[in-house]
Amino acid sequence: MENPIYVALSRQEALSRQLDVVANNIANMNTTGYKQQRMLFQEYLEKPARGERVSFVQDYGLMRDTRAGALQVTNNTLDLALKGDGYFTVETLSGPRYTRAGNFQLNDRREIVDQNGLPVLDTNDNRITVPDGTTDLKIQGDGTVMADRAQLGKLKIVSFDDQQQMQTLGGGLMTTTQTPRPSANPQVTQGAVEASNVQAIVESTVMIDVLRQYQMTQKLVDEEHDRIRNAISHLAKAQ
Repeated sequence: MENPIYVALSRQEALSRQLDVVANNIANMNTTGYKQQRMLFQEYLEKPARGERVSFVQDYGLMRDTRAGALQVTNNTLDLALKGDGYFTVETLSGPRYTRAGNFQLNDRREIVDQNGLPVLDTNDNRITVPDGTTDLKIQGDGTVMADRAQLGKLKIVSFDDQQQMQTLGGGLMTTTQTPRPSANPQVTQGAVEASNVQAIVESTVMIDVLRQYQMTQKLVDEEHDRIRNAISHLAKAQ
């Protein structure tokens, strides 16, 4: 194949992956605490044997939009939303993981758990258990959990120096090799959850644009293929 086709194919591969990212954003538009993602592209230069410079398209990562989603009021006692930076900490078999999805509940041991059934940790890395018979459960703005005016613990809310280095695990969970630091000024709202920050209209527009770019690139590939075929045909007749 000639260089124009190689360049076009590199663009199509990048567009295909971009479409997957956009589709994932749309699929999670109703997922609590989800942050939309965007592909990052850069120019990749090659020098073929003849010495000229050929410019290819290369995708080298994802960027997460860390802006907070809208606040959705639910009036559920264990629904919590974070304002600003910060993540709730949950316990897993692989160590602590972090989430913005605050749609919590109680398990059969009356421990506060996330949507995956993972225990939510307090600042001492302990699980928070709500006593049976509790009639008034309140979570204060700083994350302090009160049951009938008795303090049960304080939610472990942490921040990180570079949120872009955090990896998505699914189920609203995230992990990172960075050292967590206590959130300087946690702001917890009880009876509400943070909605996804995906904007359906914007994502639909991006998807249409990606599809059109893919089709235009395919047209270039087809035209280049026809050009090469015609050139071979004419050369064969000339002989």
